[in-house]
Amino acid sequence: MSLDARRTQLVRRTFLDYRQMSEFLEQPLIINKAKGLYYWDDNGKRYFDGIGGIFVAVLGHGHPRIMEAMHKQMEEISFAPPLHAISDVGLDLVERLGEIAPGNLNYVKPFSGGSESIEAALKFARQYFKQTGHPNKFKFVSRYYGYHGGTFGAMAASGTGKRKSPFEPHTPGFVKVFPPTYYRDRFSSWEECNRFCARMFEDVILMEDPETVAGILVEPIGNTGGIITPTDEYFQILREICDKYNVLLIFDEIITGYGRTGNMFAAQTFGVTPDIICGGKGLSSGAIPLGAMIAREDMGEVFLGPAEQEVSFAHGHTFAGNPLACAVGLAVLDEIVEQQLDCKAREIGDYLTTKLEGLKQYGVIREVRGKGMLRGVELVRDTQNLQPFPELGRALKRTALDNGLIMRVDPTWFAVAPALIAERSDIDELVDLVERSLLDALEQVGG
Repeated sequence: MSLDARRTQLVRRTFLDYRQMSEFLEQPLIINKAKGLYYWDDNGKRYFDGIGGIFVAVLGHGHPRIMEAMHKQMEEISFAPPLHAISDVGLDLVERLGEIAPGNLNYVKPFSGGSESIEAALKFARQYFKQTGHPNKFKFVSRYYGYHGGTFGAMAASGTGKRKSPFEPHTPGFVKVFPPTYYRDRFSSWEECNRFCARMFEDVILMEDPETVAGILVEPIGNTGGIITPTDEYFQILREICDKYNVLLIFDEIITGYGRTGNMFAAQTFGVTPDIICGGKGLSSGAIPLGAMIAREDMGEVFLGPAEQEVSFAHGHTFAGNPLACAVGLAVLDEIVEQQLDCKAREIGDYLTTKLEGLKQYGVIREVRGKGMLRGVELVRDTQNLQPFPELGRALKRTALDNGLIMRVDPTWFAVAPALIAERSDIDELVDLVERSLLDALEQVGG
């Protein structure tokens, strides 16, 4: 679509996330309508939302249950003063999240999004250890290619170099290891590679001194590295390491939470219960900013005591636990549970994978990764040498929009994560659009 002079100038006065605006102006997209699985731009062109907004719209756009909950709550109360009170609907969300979370993770604090939830977990962990006789535990071990948010603590925990380097030096106390995909070609099997990469966390903890390490922070499925999907055993090893050295296991489930991987949380998908889960995105299906930190109940007990002891969690945000957002979150969770959309994500996700595997016929796909309705496809020049094919990815980003498809495209991989309401016919439409866009991109790059 083309922009008039006014909109062109306004675009130059703002920015998209992690995008060069001069590039955006070459193929601008101004969206003014969304419903179900689709967006419409300013010219009326329809786009299939193949990435759920950006891993957000788990119920699609404009879901009636969400709209009804929001309208009803607006008539009651839309803001409660966080220094003085908590809303009744806020307590309802605390209860509901505790019910659906694994293990005894039912100490809950709602926030305005994923980055806030991560920041809270980092501060919570440090204060927790100060108040339990381990004041030197302040470091966190995370992964390269991991992305945990745009705020300073979350950014320091992230392993995305070019997104971080403009803001160095970063908050101290963050150490990185490589994800399994980095070493996969050096091992005889994926399972062996995962064992090695999981054990690296222990090596780092020992070298840093276990009494200085507070937590391991990982995405169960790593987005920015290309939907990196470790084995179940990988997470079992992390759990054993954390138990051995009194280190907290923190799952960043901002993308993987709320039915996306075939269970309410990826922790359940991989069969390992962390000490803290951080969530965001899908909790409100994109209707309003909302996230949550969910921790073990016994950890929360450490922050209760006489006022003079000053052991309360020294943290807060103005819009944390906003009643309007909490009402939306409850509606989303109720819909997922009642319609068993997490179970549906397993079934439809398997069908999606089968369809994506069919694209291997074009000789430029190394593998399809992911769980449930979160799938990534790695692009290569050929399936013999397995060399990356960034030119293809850059072309695919353009051709997808031309064909009316919005998905996550990196130069060496792409991801799709449609809303959990999608049916098999919708998956057929999605993959047909992916295939058409891939063929157009191959034609552009001479593949």
